[in-house]
Amino acid sequence: MSRRNAEPGAGASTAAVFGELLRHYREAALLTQDALASRIPCDRSHVARVEAGTRVPQDTFAKKCDELLGTGGVLLRLWGKIDWYPQVEHPDWFRRRAEMDAVAVELYEYQVQVVPGLLQTPGYARALFSRLPSTAEEVQERVRARLSRQRRFLSDDGPLYVAILDESCLRNVMGNTSVMRDQCAHLLAMGRRPNVRIQIAPAARAELRRPKTSMALIAMPDGERWVYSESLERGHFNNDPSVYARHNRTYDVLRSDAPSPGESAALISDALEGYEQHEQARTRRDDLDQEQLQRRRRRQLHRSRPPFPRRRPRPRQQDP
Repeated sequence: MSRRNAEPGAGASTAAVFGELLRHYREAALLTQDALASRIPCDRSHVARVEAGTRVPQDTFAKKCDELLGTGGVLLRLWGKIDWYPQVEHPDWFRRRAEMDAVAVELYEYQVQVVPGLLQTPGYARALFSRLPSTAEEVQERVRARLSRQRRFLSDDGPLYVAILDESCLRNVMGNTSVMRDQCAHLLAMGRRPNVRIQIAPAARAELRRPKTSMALIAMPDGERWVYSESLERGHFNNDPSVYARHNRTYDVLRSDAPSPGESAALISDALEGYEQHEQARTRRDDLDQEQLQRRRRRQLHRSRPPFPRRRPRPRQQDP
């Protein structure tokens, strides 16, 4: 894998440069972090962390900031030159797969239950790794390692990447509905890239012939082709031409019979809208719960006041 800018501290310094430049243009535009975040849109904390050099932004974030701040594309160009993940460690059992992703010329994936790592948002990856027994630092390092693999596939001239996702990937909630909403939006954005195609295999389409498990078909520069699958904390590689041909045939049939990328985008949009509606309903419930809590507190405060005798008007004396 590429280790450009891999000297100690290089990644932090280049990330800090990007953050400092973003802060410069934001302040020149007389915008607060809150104001910029609301226009992107994203959380204010995300802008703050990018400016501090502690959060890796997506290229879409850099592009949007260029548009809002009128930079002429400076931030996006700088984003493309920074090695955001100069020092990452993959688990031993996965390191070989990560090295193959770094040079593969074509990649075809089928995934069930969980969105593929190459398509995950930081929030989704964080929610996924948080399910494992690990410290916050270990979770963050795993997220960084996962996102580092995406870099090649985010460029317009990146290798061809075709992903067929079982519908369970959209329905299996990681984190919360807000995380899933952002993940669905990210899938739609990735599907618009010239080198990426995303298809959904709906649960209702029982006639679809699906692989028995998640798998990847990897084409290498030397012409060698590999089938990759996983079991619990173990990766399985097979370059037997007959095995590859069998799995490739299954994949081709599924790809042909599954909804097209355009139809699949509509399915992803439906899932996104569902998560948005759930999020809005939850927000309304939270507001109602907060209002009811405040009412109870006011009633309790009123009841807890010490009783004071009321001053009654003295009866008026009548004139004799």
